[in-house]
Amino acid sequence: MTDLVLREDRDGLATLTINRPDKLNALTVAVFEQLHEHVLRLATETERIGLVVLRGAGKCFSAGHDLADISAGERPPKPSFQADVIEALASLPQPVITAVHGHCYTGALELALAGDMIVAAESAKFADTHARWALTPVWGMSQRLPRRVGIAKAQEMTYTARTYTGREAVDMGLANWCAPDAGFDAELEKFARSILANSWFSLRANKRLYMETEGMPLRAGLSYEIHRTEGRGPDMQARIEGFKNKTSKVS
Repeated sequence: MTDLVLREDRDGLATLTINRPDKLNALTVAVFEQLHEHVLRLATETERIGLVVLRGAGKCFSAGHDLADISAGERPPKPSFQADVIEALASLPQPVITAVHGHCYTGALELALAGDMIVAAESAKFADTHARWALTPVWGMSQRLPRRVGIAKAQEMTYTARTYTGREAVDMGLANWCAPDAGFDAELEKFARSILANSWFSLRANKRLYMETEGMPLRAGLSYEIHRTEGRGPDMQARIEGFKNKTSKVS
């Protein structure tokens, strides 16, 4: 079977790569099936994987939902399968970064929004083109996009179906940062390593807090944080001792 989604693990970082470069990584049921297998496995590997990156092979992240697949009559293994896979990716215990270069259109944007953070190369092109094809979203666009950029900007993207650059994505809050294509991989590696250097316990616990309190009124969210926080991690004392030792050597 062709590997439509590749996985590479390196020093706590798992990189998933959509691997249909000849089709601009257009998303098919088969792509989602393989992505689902990787996500299920990653959810059980919190002790050896602290961070996940999702990206695309070749010229772009993904041109979106494969229109040929739609017109041929898709047969997912169950209703709402693709949406469920995206939700499983978004719900991974580990933080998820979506790294976008080139096209990131419609279904691909819905997939990208599963990332806790989106980072962009200058070549990135983001768009919600559902309206161009007489379609409406079923993979989460109407819910995740306005939570990321605000309702007014989300409506602008949806109603115009226009394309936004990586720099524009940063300006609207869709992407966390944008870098020139030539240095994108190096910046992504540096960013990922800065996250992985922190406590993986804290990364997972803070992600749960963000997920579980999203949409709560302020008082309810504060109460949740106070009474249901996970507190100190098993590596806290070692980290404090390491810091003390480091500072004593400097002094």
